[in-house]
Amino acid sequence: MKPGTTSAACTALLKRDLALTWRRRGDALNPLLFAIIVVALFPFALGPEAQILERIAAGTIFVAVLLASLLSLDSLFRSDLDDGSLEQLVLSPHPLSLLLACKIAIHWLTTAVPLIAAAPLLAMLLHLPDSVLPVLLAALALATPLLSLIGAICVALTVALRRSGMLLTLLVLPLIVPVLIFGAGACNAAQAGLPYAAPLLWLAAWLVLALVLAPLATAAALRISLT
Repeated sequence: MKPGTTSAACTALLKRDLALTWRRRGDALNPLLFAIIVVALFPFALGPEAQILERIAAGTIFVAVLLASLLSLDSLFRSDLDDGSLEQLVLSPHPLSLLLACKIAIHWLTTAVPLIAAAPLLAMLLHLPDSVLPVLLAALALATPLLSLIGAICVALTVALRRSGMLLTLLVLPLIVPVLIFGAGACNAAQAGLPYAAPLLWLAAWLVLALVLAPLATAAALRISLT
């Protein structure tokens, strides 16, 4: 790979972010532990009755994943801002949207993929039927990248603010509620024996649109925040 090319810059950025995540692997596991704790508390609060837990399983898992992803969003660009590398990315001759897409991909891989891998355990805790588990995994695979892409835009808008946690939450939550509704709705439809393809197709369509537009919007928002 020729040094100085865009592909070399993206590869170097991916390696750097993966190395930083590995060094702070304790912090990277916080969203996963948070989601497991949230789901594990529901049987204690509602009782061990399988019918009650089965009815709320899909929605509970989606809410736990949503909150866990929200917990990790503020750190998406924070360390880069603190060490000055974020300004270097903005001033880089390479396309900023492509570089930011790499950072968002690393955030999804290190935050959402462990949550998706833990989904069968969470489903077992809440007695989710085995027939619904593939639908849950498909919905999470479509919904979690959307959460990262939408959240990246909001993080870029608030990254220059030192205390942006509350503002970030207020910006992100209204935008990701439809993702929650359609993801949990697909699982509930599968559990009731109804067609569930339509919500998944809507999520897939939004994901394709977000993959194209979200990095561009994030780059524009980041330039606005840092000027």
